[in-house]
Amino acid sequence: MKTAITEMFGIQHPIIQGGMHYVGFAELAAAVSNAGGLGIITGLTQKTPELLAKEIARCRDMTDKPFGVNLTFLPAFTSPPYPEYIAAIREGGVKIVETAGRSPEQYMPALKAAGIKVIHKCTSVRHSLKAEAIGCDAVSVDGFECGGHPGEDDMPNMILLPRAAEELKIPFVASGGMADGRSLVAALALGAQGMNMGTRFIATKEAPVHENVKKALVAASELDTRLIMRQLRNTERVLDNKQVEHLLEIEREKGASLKIADIMEQVAGVYPKVMIDGDMDAGAWSCGMVVGLIHDVPTCKELIDRIMADADRIIRGRLTGFLDGKVASTAPQKVA
Repeated sequence: MKTAITEMFGIQHPIIQGGMHYVGFAELAAAVSNAGGLGIITGLTQKTPELLAKEIARCRDMTDKPFGVNLTFLPAFTSPPYPEYIAAIREGGVKIVETAGRSPEQYMPALKAAGIKVIHKCTSVRHSLKAEAIGCDAVSVDGFECGGHPGEDDMPNMILLPRAAEELKIPFVASGGMADGRSLVAALALGAQGMNMGTRFIATKEAPVHENVKKALVAASELDTRLIMRQLRNTERVLDNKQVEHLLEIEREKGASLKIADIMEQVAGVYPKVMIDGDMDAGAWSCGMVVGLIHDVPTCKELIDRIMADADRIIRGRLTGFLDGKVASTAPQKVA
């Protein structure tokens, strides 16, 4: 399948593995890229630019395919040394960066000077247009379904994606709720040039996380995520657990007077405890509603091959069948 995204990034399939804290290591990025998608190393999971340089080198040893690095721009008072991280990316020969969080505008000159393609994650059309205006090459449009931070507009992809298609001149991928061939076909129909998957890639053989995490994703339903930190206008979608329920109790008690310090125990330093130690009740960690569509733990190649085969079958069979006056069955069936 060829789209503007496959052509831009030099990949076989229009599937991107988004950056995820304590998940986006070289093992997963390389596996996704080797399977024909675009793997992404999570830059700030590496505590220093020097460690990121080593992780990039490790990924290069595992794949000769294109891969990228995610850089999430945090508030200024906790700002990491971004110029040094960008230098590590440049010197590692990486030509694709996924940016997230705050606007990457001040770092765009350095990224573009290095010949790096930038895809910025946005939760609204207005932010997507800003990304286009500052020179981003593509946008990852995140609907309200997504894990992590869905923004404050509560706009689902059925509306957000066609609105982005109406306004943007640069290509974009759909993010949030993406899991299978149906997701890809729907994203393409709504104007996207591909899709970005986060949560779905955690439940793969190569994802370097504790088995408890993968089991929890398979066991969960689409009803098992919660929205936290809404009063702080820093909304995050997370998988429900005991600490999340405790956090929500604190939010109800504090109301409009809630401060981040009130819930620090439930949100700070959680990812190593969950992803490495497998403590599923350690605190709040990002997870999309798409968890309801996760029923197995395949390899990245098995997953991507299945997505592309299902997408082909849906487009060529089911959809053209409607045009030909045939009654087409639903596809694909739930994976056992």
